Amino acid sequence: MADDSKLHIALFPWLAFGHMIPYLELAKLLAQKNHKISFISTPRNIDRLPKLPPNLSNLITFVKVPLPRIDHLPEEAQATTDLPFDKVQYLKKAYDCLKQPLKTFLENSDVDWLFYDFSAFWLPEIAKSVGISHGFFSIFLGATLGIVTKPASFDDDRNKPEQFTVPPKWVNFPTKVAYKLFEVIRIFESVTGDASDVSDIFRFAEVVKGCDLIAVRSCMDFEPEWLNLLQEIHGKPCIATGMLPTTEYDTGEQTEEWIPIKEWLDKQEKASVVYVAFGSEAKPSQDELNEIALGLELSGLPFFWVLRNRRGLSDTEVIELPDAFEERTKERGVVCTSWVPQLKILAHDSVGGFLTHSGWSSVVEASQYARPLILMAFLADQGINARILEEKKMGYPIPRNEFDGSFTGEFTGESVAESLKLVIVKEEGKIYRDKAEEMRILFGDKQRQEMYINNFLDYLTTNKQAKAVVN
Repeated sequence: MADDSKLHIALFPWLAFGHMIPYLELAKLLAQKNHKISFISTPRNIDRLPKLPPNLSNLITFVKVPLPRIDHLPEEAQATTDLPFDKVQYLKKAYDCLKQPLKTFLENSDVDWLFYDFSAFWLPEIAKSVGISHGFFSIFLGATLGIVTKPASFDDDRNKPEQFTVPPKWVNFPTKVAYKLFEVIRIFESVTGDASDVSDIFRFAEVVKGCDLIAVRSCMDFEPEWLNLLQEIHGKPCIATGMLPTTEYDTGEQTEEWIPIKEWLDKQEKASVVYVAFGSEAKPSQDELNEIALGLELSGLPFFWVLRNRRGLSDTEVIELPDAFEERTKERGVVCTSWVPQLKILAHDSVGGFLTHSGWSSVVEASQYARPLILMAFLADQGINARILEEKKMGYPIPRNEFDGSFTGEFTGESVAESLKLVIVKEEGKIYRDKAEEMRILFGDKQRQEMYINNFLDYLTTNKQAKAVVN
């Protein structure tokens, strides 16, 4: 006899590792409670995901759906990390062609709940037609959703970059959280419309409008005003799932890569090293790379830099370090162009600060270990994350130049160096180091995070609907 308290939950993230990894962390936490998970993505993406711990492999099933070939999309490209930023629009077109395979899967499954990402604007209607309970699981903070998704009762007339540099009119509490102009300009085409013929704003709006439940990778302890706003303006339940900190499992391969890194870190003084990494999506321009390198050199601090110099094989704009940079800094710095066990690095006592793109997975990982943040946002939701972190004194944004009132987003090596020294060494930066210690209690408290998952599961168990019979 089936146990009605045990659920079958399907997860369908956007084709970006910054989305797939949090979805996988959610899958692991739900499977640990003995619920059955179907994790849906393309074959190459599934093959590149971290291996499951043995005790969960019988509860998490990977469902591979082939990605259709379309013009302008390289054959090997199945995730955003495989593409220059300007070609991600074609990945969205291919993703939208997964509509029929998803419908077929849902019609032939015993799924109780389906959770999808911001991108699958066509999926709420399918789930509804099949009679499956369904929700939007947002890897974005509530603040990002509050700024990007409009209530049904409001018109969203934002069609110029400048209009995204202030909080929208439906935000009903005081805040300065909004994009900087240079951040909007970098992503404006994808926000308002691109080759996929569907803007990100429209995708968000349709997903939020069509879902039964909004689940957010966040905590009420962290951003209660934004999570309450979402429930209020959209008139549907909004549940925080907790921060979903990344978990890593030791394998021989990871250990082999970790040994030389650990040996180098062990030689450095406590809380002295700048860890530099910009995630799987962000790639600085050549000019930005030059200034970052100059800043690390001028700071005099030891550093470990994970450098991603291209986005996929079709990226022809490969960035390069300044001449002789590695030679000049070899006594106190390491540049690594391959994968590293980031969680282990951040956990090491020698790390004194994290120069980060403000991607939320990286922020969560750093905050578990009380690492103060130096912020350098590039794209997507990173600007909003940076404002939140700045507002809460968890991170210090590298100053960027303003000319004639226009925000260009340029920064200098000197501003990078001064920011690093401020946060890691100087007395006036102690506020960031102290705040990092304070936030460790929230981000690293496993019992508190488990409470969020339990509350989430209680809702799913109580509110699942009977699956419709499909003729």
